[in-house]
Amino acid sequence: MKQLSLFLFFTLQFFCLADKPNIVFILADDLGWKDVGFNETEFYETPNLDRICATGMKFNRTYSGGPNCLPTRACLISGMYTPRTEIWTPGGASKGNTNFMKLKVPARGADKSWNTIPSKQELLPSVTSIAEVLKTAGYKIARYGKWHVGKDTQGFDISDPSGKGAPIGKKFYGNIDVHEWLTDASVKFIEENKDKPLFLYLAHWDVHTPIRARKDLVKKYDEKLSSKEWGRKWNTTYAAMIHAVDLSVKRVHAKLEELGLAENTLFIFSSDNGGHGGVTTNAPLLGAKGAFSEGGVRVPTFMTWPKAVKAGSECDTPVTSVDFMPTFAEMASATLPTSQPVDGKSILSLLKGEELAKRSIFWHYPLYLSGHEISKVVPVFGTQQNYWRAVPSTMVVKGEWKLVHYFEDNSYKLYNVVKDISETEEVSSKFPEVVQELKAELLAWQQETKAVIPSTVNESFDPKATSEKGKKKKKK
Repeated sequence: MKQLSLFLFFTLQFFCLADKPNIVFILADDLGWKDVGFNETEFYETPNLDRICATGMKFNRTYSGGPNCLPTRACLISGMYTPRTEIWTPGGASKGNTNFMKLKVPARGADKSWNTIPSKQELLPSVTSIAEVLKTAGYKIARYGKWHVGKDTQGFDISDPSGKGAPIGKKFYGNIDVHEWLTDASVKFIEENKDKPLFLYLAHWDVHTPIRARKDLVKKYDEKLSSKEWGRKWNTTYAAMIHAVDLSVKRVHAKLEELGLAENTLFIFSSDNGGHGGVTTNAPLLGAKGAFSEGGVRVPTFMTWPKAVKAGSECDTPVTSVDFMPTFAEMASATLPTSQPVDGKSILSLLKGEELAKRSIFWHYPLYLSGHEISKVVPVFGTQQNYWRAVPSTMVVKGEWKLVHYFEDNSYKLYNVVKDISETEEVSSKFPEVVQELKAELLAWQQETKAVIPSTVNESFDPKATSEKGKKKKKK
């Protein structure tokens, strides 16, 4: 009788595991919302991304958890918003001229008196990760590519930045071969674990700077650029980097199809933040990587799962990085952590074509980040001159509305990012009732998450310096 009971138990376990969906999450680095064919890019080519996207659901308003890579990845891995992780930016410090910063916050070149708020670079080992959540449901788990959230592997069975077994902290920016190494390793992982539920997190180093690619692909886009007149001078090497990511996605998806796994695999493609302002354009979105404007945080995304997701469907509901942990947990019948908050909401209903109750999603960035070219979207306080990509602020998005709270003067700015995708008109005076509703939610969220609000004034702040500098340049 005991042997029969054990047999039935393990048989039941086998069939339960066999029915659990695989999850493959491919994340590009710095790929802009407008850099892909399924979002109607003008120059770049992503035929494989476009084809796979058409077999599932395109998400038109996916938002990264932060305006740059490190906070987004921390949100994704932990399921928590940035005030809880206190991870704001790579390097942990503001970047830009400290004389243009009204508030003292950790900054490059500043003394210790500027360390007025905590700014971390790693997730604590005590954090329960998305990998550890899926392990409770029997998943085999691997991470290949960019990690960026610390030395702790956070429960991943495999944690490899190169696909060739490199140390966890080693960086591969600008390596023209690493996309193939990562793809080879990912395909091998799928093959070796085809008989059990798997979670593959493939985080490409491309298309992050430095901009480098294989010569044969660059030549292809050089020829395309010279074939006709274009509205702007496209970066052909960047185009080749996108092409490389596209080929990688093709190979991973093809392996799932070959092994008969695609039908019951949630296959996700996304990016960690908006496109780099010095390399590409995010138009019609405003701004670029590093900004709270749409060009900084709206990212190209699709999800396929033939067993559950309707081919050729689209979703306009805002979703964000912290939603992945609860979504994967619901799909896998996994246990969410009780030792930490889980800030996201499962979007499984959206994947099935159902509605998700309207809710607010939030961002917090208590530092400064200087800009260049199209990424300069915020003026130095007290001037009309755009210099910053980001200044200390909190943001909330709910439905069509976006409200930004600026700490320098405790002001609030409102945008309708559905009717005005380019954020050309600030409309707080026209919709005071919307401002009041979102302001109340935003302030409550700041309090609930213990979001740090910088308040120490910089005695060396000179709001006229940027204007005077500009005048001198014009005279020359």
